[in-house]
Order: sequence, then C-alpha cells, then structure tokens
Amino acid sequence: MHRWLRFGWFVLLVAANSPAAAAEPVVHKPRIPVEAPPGAPRASWASSNWSGYALSGSGFTSASGSWIVQAVQPSKGQSYSSQWVGIDGFNNNSLIQTGTESDFVNGAARYDAWWEILPAAETVIPGISVHPGDHMTASVARVSGDSWSITIADTTTLQSFTTMQTYTGPLTSAEWIEEAPIVGGRVATLANYGTTTFDPGTVNGGNPGLTASESGVMIQRSRQVSTPSTPDTDTDGFNMLYGSTAPAPPST
Repeated sequence: MHRWLRFGWFVLLVAANSPAAAAEPVVHKPRIPVEAPPGAPRASWASSNWSGYALSGSGFTSASGSWIVQAVQPSKGQSYSSQWVGIDGFNNNSLIQTGTESDFVNGAARYDAWWEILPAAETVIPGISVHPGDHMTASVARVSGDSWSITIADTTTLQSFTTMQTYTGPLTSAEWIEEAPIVGGRVATLANYGTTTFDPGTVNGGNPGLTASESGVMIQRSRQVSTPSTPDTDTDGFNMLYGSTAPAPPST
C-alpha cells in the first residue's frame, strides 16, 4: 500500500506539471466593451479585454507594430497578458493578428510568440524563443485577394516566422493592443506587465496618425488595470502601463 501511494502521488505530480496538463487554449477575442466606473481615468473607449489604440473605418489591408516583451510579475492565481497587432475585432467578430504572450501560469512566468485567425485559438510559434526585454516586430498584410501574410520577428534573437493564410474579414479596424485573452472560456485576469512601448506602427503602409481619441483602457472587476499614453510626437507609437495611471508617451 505504501508503494502504491508513492507511485500514485508520483503520477499525479507528473500529470500536474506536464505541458499537456498545464496548457489551456488561449483565444484572442474581439473587443468586449464595458462602462468605466465613475471617476475612473479613461480614454475614449473601455473594454474588459483590450487596451491600447484602434483605428476604425474601412479598407484596412495591412498593419505593423513593434514592441518590447514585458516581464510579468508573480500573481496568486493564473494571469495573462498579450501584446499584438491586428486587423478587425474592434467593431466586428472577425480578427487576424500576431503577437506575444507574457503570462504567469502554475507558479512561473511563460513567454511565447503566436498568430491567430478567429474562430481558431492562438497557434504558438515554437521557432521563436521569447524573453522579457526582447524587441519584436510584427505585421499582418493582404497579399492578393483573400491571401494574407502574417509575420513576426524577434529582432533581439534574430528569429522570425512568416505564414500565408486565407482571411475574409470586413477590414474595418486596425489595432495595437495590450490584451487579457480568453482562457477556459472567460476573460483572464490581466497579468501585471509593468510597462511597455508600442513604437513604431504603420497602417496600409503609412503612418497611422494616432490621436488620443483612438485610445482605450481595460477595466476588470471595476478597476482600471491597463492604460495607454497619448501618442508620441510623430503619431506612430505610445506607451502602456499596468494600472490606472497614464504613462508619458515615447520620446520619439
């Protein structure tokens, strides 16, 4: 009996710490609008899963962005944060995107790169080893018809990935987003990511001309948990800060 118990505990421990047991599907959903609590500092829109900048309109056929991978802080439970560039999802249920994940899961920080086209969950990119502080560049772009390229590169480690995919969304928005993804069917608790910079970004091959009216904050459990800065002086970048205080914009 003693040997069986030891063996049984061993099996349970292996199962609990195996990648298959630890992993839950991570999905990057369209924006979920919410009302900001009274008196909360806010931008022009608020969401339970998105914060950052979104352009809305029509005819968005490419978007690119650069950012610094965040170092997440430990949390009591599981917490997640995603940084990405994409098209659609701000005011519709379509979305094509690529980005990085900075999570705290099962007592440890976890980082990776991924791409996604809804309704599928994210596809993790094993060929890119992501570390806090790495500089990333990424883009989604229509090549012809419904054929799109998705590219992401870690310019610190000189690793990159490109895939060609079919996408048929309405092309009504372009985004640079800090997100709390959907895990286990629910919006995850946002990880304490500290601060990061999205800069520079492009849309349809040119300067996005960001304005403060296109920025949004994240609200979870009646608290503002993620806040963007105003755009930088050349209107193609911004800073993000965990919490309700707006950071200063990038210097260029």
